[in-house]
Amino acid sequence: MSLEYSIGINGIDIPYSLTHRKVKRARLEFRSGRLNVVVPKGFPDHEELILRHKLWVYRRYASSLATIENAASKELVQRSDSEFRELIFSFTGKISEDLGVQPEKVTFRKMKTKWGSCSSAGRLNFNRHLMHLPDDLVEYVVFHEMAHLIELRHSPCFWQIIDSRFDNRVHYDRELSAYWYLIQDHIHK
Repeated sequence: MSLEYSIGINGIDIPYSLTHRKVKRARLEFRSGRLNVVVPKGFPDHEELILRHKLWVYRRYASSLATIENAASKELVQRSDSEFRELIFSFTGKISEDLGVQPEKVTFRKMKTKWGSCSSAGRLNFNRHLMHLPDDLVEYVVFHEMAHLIELRHSPCFWQIIDSRFDNRVHYDRELSAYWYLIQDHIHK
């Protein structure tokens, strides 16, 4: 069970939920633009925890407000499952030629925290929620995961591969955040 609170930081009232769980360490997390404080049972002072990390909380909160504002101008794309799969396979085919790599397998499932993944065995997994994104963002995610077939880690080499095709990745990351917020908001209504 979560309790609702708010705390003032730099003149802004920041709402948050407090949850006591069977965890070893207290943690602060932002999910869908909201601060969640998770603490072990009997944790003495959750406000002190927030204030100890107030700069991080403030920055994340301000960033989430910008994301929510950006999301307000967006609409989720409506695609059928077959249209979505066709789009993904179209992008993987083209990007395979461009990068000279071939995924071992491509699968789809709903994920709670990421748009896609690439295993060390070359298996690509895409979040089914991608079906609600515009084509250019779907292509960006597919390219990102396929770049991992060349460089598994987010190393400088990996980011050079991304920048070779998407030189404004900050823009794409902001757009992905806005759509992530929209999807989470839509799911939890």
